[in-house]
Amino acid sequence: MNIRTAEEKDIDRILDLLSQVLEIHAAIRPDYFKPGTTKYSREELNTMLKDDNRLIYVAADENDSVMGYAFCEIRDQKHRDNLVPFRSVYIDDLCVDKKLRGKHIGQELFNHVRQKAKELGCYEISLNVWEGNDNARRFYENIGFKPRSTTMEFILGQ
Repeated sequence: MNIRTAEEKDIDRILDLLSQVLEIHAAIRPDYFKPGTTKYSREELNTMLKDDNRLIYVAADENDSVMGYAFCEIRDQKHRDNLVPFRSVYIDDLCVDKKLRGKHIGQELFNHVRQKAKELGCYEISLNVWEGNDNARRFYENIGFKPRSTTMEFILGQ
């Protein structure tokens, strides 16, 4: 397995994987997510690949076929009187093809992100997990993530 920076040639496969993630979320929250869509369009992915604050990595097999990805953003917590300024990497999305899960591809993607975050002098890596996505939550907890805060909602009209 090779972890590398995503390239334009990977966009079709990334779109397939984005669709897999969307379907998981749509099953959990059909009131929030539209089935048959993706989080990003082809055009948005092209733009993101050129953005220096976005780090998009793919795990590729021996044939350079994409098996999974990690979308990351470099974030700087700005100085405010009540907060310590620091740099972090936010994992916006991490996915491994559903047919390939359980083979430590996600772990290898995370290890790569962790190494890059260290090289960038980051304090932390953070992410969000949707309630009900128990497999993702278990995966992240198993690699050492801990809850920092909880976003709560009150849905009107129910």
